[in-house]
Amino acid sequence: MLKADGLDRAVIGKTYDMAVQKYRLIYSVKKCIKILMERDGMDYSEARECLEFNTLCVYIDKAQPIFVDAEEFDKIEDLYEDE
Repeated sequence: MLKADGLDRAVIGKTYDMAVQKYRLIYSVKKCIKILMERDGMDYSEARECLEFNTLCVYIDKAQPIFVDAEEFDKIEDLYEDE
């Protein structure tokens, strides 16, 4: 499994990806941001930008980790409002 360096505490699980026939780690974006803020002394905006630019927008491999940016919603249709 591929992993994101320095973000082990943000792992929330793993999944088997049938498309690539490999296990993939699942990270919490919220926890990743918290790690960057505490470890590197960034504020929220800096940590979010750093994570997005250096991790979320980088393609490494089909089996790269999955990053979940969880949000609360009342009904599933709420997730599609921005599309």
